[in-house]
Amino acid sequence: MTTVRLPLFPLNTVLFPGLVLPLNVFEERYRALMRELLKTPEDEPRRFAVVAIRDGYEVAPSAPGMPDPTAQPERGPAAGFGPDPLKALHTTACVADAATIRERADGTFEVLATGTTRVRLLSIDASGPFLTAECEELPEEPGDEAGALAEGVLRSFRQYQKRLAGARERSLSSGAELPDDPGVVSYLVAAAMVHDTPTKQRLLQAPDTASRLRDELKLLRAETAIIRNLPSLPAFELTRSPTSLN
Repeated sequence: MTTVRLPLFPLNTVLFPGLVLPLNVFEERYRALMRELLKTPEDEPRRFAVVAIRDGYEVAPSAPGMPDPTAQPERGPAAGFGPDPLKALHTTACVADAATIRERADGTFEVLATGTTRVRLLSIDASGPFLTAECEELPEEPGDEAGALAEGVLRSFRQYQKRLAGARERSLSSGAELPDDPGVVSYLVAAAMVHDTPTKQRLLQAPDTASRLRDELKLLRAETAIIRNLPSLPAFELTRSPTSLN
């Protein structure tokens, strides 16, 4: 088993391979992470693992009432995640490649990263200025009938798009061609659907592409039926997650 140690960036969101994630980095532990990434030559990938939080705070309590009125200030790389960060975080994560890291005058950072591959977290080290994790890369197996499932998911997704957009003639993709690669389809649809973090995490850690597509097909059909009479739901961009405030 080949493993790699990567900096860890916990968020209250799920990053999928191929998707873009803008970050507004202001906590010192993640500023330290970005300063470390900037030491990597520009022609090499600046990689870190984005992992969804199972139980804990995305932003550590920095003062009484922030963000929990009863919380006391916490310090250190594992602040907000309890005594065992591995239990507070999901164990399937996504490697992100930071294409742009821009430091502001106040020492905070604007970051634009893209998801690349899935990894499983084996252990977490909190001894440094930021969390790191020993990670095992997860291969993306196609599974049975992935191609046919992708076609069905795309048909259902187009209907879902129209319902979200609130008009039969208007598409959220603004006329752009949707992909036909089953793996790309599965991640794009997983990111674009309006669902909670546990559901998106379940899609990220699906054992293969076909399993993810089957799950998405059920979700799309159910959601399209529900929102048929709710045309005012928000339209989501297909390839970009909301900016995280870290």
